[in-house]
Amino acid sequence: MKGFTLFRVAGVGVMLFSLFGVFSGTAHAAQCEPPGGFPAWVKSFKAENANLSPRTLSALDGLTLNQQVLKLDRNQKHFKQSFEQFANSRITAGRVQKAQSMLRRHASLLRRIEQRYGVPPQIVVVIWGLETDFGTNMGKQDAIRALATLAYDCRRTEMFQRELSAALQIIERGDLRPSQMRGAWAGELGQTQFLPSNYLRFAVDFDGNGHRDLIRSVPDVLASTANYLKGYGWRPGAGWEPGEPNFAVLKEWNRADVYARTIALFATRLSPTN
Repeated sequence: MKGFTLFRVAGVGVMLFSLFGVFSGTAHAAQCEPPGGFPAWVKSFKAENANLSPRTLSALDGLTLNQQVLKLDRNQKHFKQSFEQFANSRITAGRVQKAQSMLRRHASLLRRIEQRYGVPPQIVVVIWGLETDFGTNMGKQDAIRALATLAYDCRRTEMFQRELSAALQIIERGDLRPSQMRGAWAGELGQTQFLPSNYLRFAVDFDGNGHRDLIRSVPDVLASTANYLKGYGWRPGAGWEPGEPNFAVLKEWNRADVYARTIALFATRLSPTN
């Protein structure tokens, strides 16, 4: 649901990620934890998503419950670091240097993205760096299995059934194969960690190869990240620090204030005037 904040462990440390239930999903949810257990639930979920092709639905065949995902979901801890502690642990000298290198390496691409979506290069690169260290730590969980596990579980079944349906639609439209869909334990995908519903809504084919590939295509990743921010009201030319118009958009990327402030501070440090 919009505004729900999930605490997770990713390749770059403990991060906060806002889960937005923007995908409409199916009209009826499969009953969570039915008497027949996980196999019965999978059968019911397939029936609820019968509009998808048998080939797509075969991604659910042979799945087993992922107990590690359930354990991680049950053991989320409240985030108690101050902004200074959080920011200092993430805006490291090495990450700043890598971000500067990425700005130079992808300067032409980032200019085209800014022209199209109005989002400055440093904002896009900072999110890329904070989420997965520029694509190096995207997570290794089988996303379909992880989402099916959370969708079967009764704690947030409707939300994760929507996300699982969205993941199957990503397969259906040919963006990714099931084997390529590996990511964080709650189903986030790609180099800037999109939930499947946001992948459907905001992913763009910026490299023009016919696929929206947020795992392997840097142009698609960076343009889709900018498109996400534009979709939530990014104002070209406006500021992004707390109290400025675009800070509210950064809070739509991640509702945790310390995370949004860290994006803003990191991006300001990368700005040409600094």
